[in-house]
Amino acid sequence: MKIYVCYGTWTTGTPLLRHPCGEAHKALVQAGYSPEVVRSYGFGPLPAAINGLTRGRREVKELTGSYWVPALVTDDGTVIRGSEMVISWARANPPGSARDAVPAAAAS
Repeated sequence: MKIYVCYGTWTTGTPLLRHPCGEAHKALVQAGYSPEVVRSYGFGPLPAAINGLTRGRREVKELTGSYWVPALVTDDGTVIRGSEMVISWARANPPGSARDAVPAAAAS
């Protein structure tokens, strides 16, 4: 399992300013996962000439069609993009559960 994040996995901030990558990572850890963290650097809305310079952003683009993170790749290869979708998936799929319950909208 891999989670692609921007620069890190911190979670500080008020509820309106929480770091999406950190919140997604935190949900996975709280659910019992230990995902490989791929720091992708860059910034989603930047042009490909900049985001394409980092391995992480290039991989996210190949997986999802977008440079935006967080993006989760589960052990079965399912790709889930966006912090809310990753958080929902983590809560619904604790380790050892049937992971066939991934919502169709979450998979890319």
